[in-house]
Amino acid sequence: MCEACGCGITATVSASDQVVLKRLLSDNDHAAEHNREHFGDHGVLALNLMSAPGSGKTALLEATIDALRGEFRIGVIEGDLETENDAERIRAHGVKAVQITTGTACHLDAHMVHEALHDLELNALDIVFIENVGNLVCPAAFDLGQHRNVTLLSVTEGDDKPAKYPVIFRASDLVVISKFDLAPVMDDFDLGRVEAALHRIACPAPMFTVSARRGTGLDAWLDWVRAEARAVRARVVA
Repeated sequence: MCEACGCGITATVSASDQVVLKRLLSDNDHAAEHNREHFGDHGVLALNLMSAPGSGKTALLEATIDALRGEFRIGVIEGDLETENDAERIRAHGVKAVQITTGTACHLDAHMVHEALHDLELNALDIVFIENVGNLVCPAAFDLGQHRNVTLLSVTEGDDKPAKYPVIFRASDLVVISKFDLAPVMDDFDLGRVEAALHRIACPAPMFTVSARRGTGLDAWLDWVRAEARAVRARVVA
């Protein structure tokens, strides 16, 4: 957790610090609602991708862009503590990517996303993917104004993560098991245990298995994105 944004404040600290945290979250929620209205006014689907570092969020975005470039106009907001590495990977696919470098903050917040939107022409987009900072804790606490949360869990992380980090999985609208091509050699990863853990924490989200590198299992993910984008557009038309 980081001290810069207040997410390090816990129930064991003073009441005044708790007030600070509540104010921070309230301010964030206000900005998030503004972002959501902005996305909605333009008929743009906003998807917040969350996971631990190295789960394959950027690789999944690259595969998604290549698959959907003829159907949807896509923009990406990248969040990392430092560097533009992931944004540069996205730009190499011909897509506008805005990098947010958070410094010490371990997640994006709605104000950061609002600033990034100044560099995105929403009138020219159908979908904005927000790749959050790699972290299984704090991103779940901060609404960005997105329509849906997508949480990735790679098979290399182990099947116990939903039990260890229930908040982020409970906040998910979709769970993507990534790097699934490695499942045969990861004998300590059991998909059934992941499903059982998600059930125990009352996570209602569907679960897909994909390998972005191999291109396997992408159809279900792409169909889900298509359906969500069309639903946002249909609300605008209605």
